[in-house]
Amino acid sequence: MEVHTTHHKRCSVVSAAGRVDSQTAPELAQAFKEITEENDVYKIVLDMAGVEFISSAGLRVLIDVQKTCRRWNRGELILAGVPKVIYDALDLAGFIPLFKFFDDVTSAVGSF
Repeated sequence: MEVHTTHHKRCSVVSAAGRVDSQTAPELAQAFKEITEENDVYKIVLDMAGVEFISSAGLRVLIDVQKTCRRWNRGELILAGVPKVIYDALDLAGFIPLFKFFDDVTSAVGSF
């Protein structure tokens, strides 16, 4: 899995590509931790266009980040470019009401 972080004026964008499973989920969690704890940014867009698979460990990371961002109404995690297979996995887990979804990163960043 590859993870890249870009900082914008209103938010940060994390781009993930590959498989998010029990071995790679800690890498994704670390990228989010750097944004929230070190940079004090709680408005985050996750670009999932390159994600091929997400396991329960990856879903746990998404929930943890969303909780951290929404605490004290500081911000939120928005998902962009979610492939259909990943969207179906999120739907099966009951996560659809917990996140906002956008087709591309530009519209997701513009929503903040």
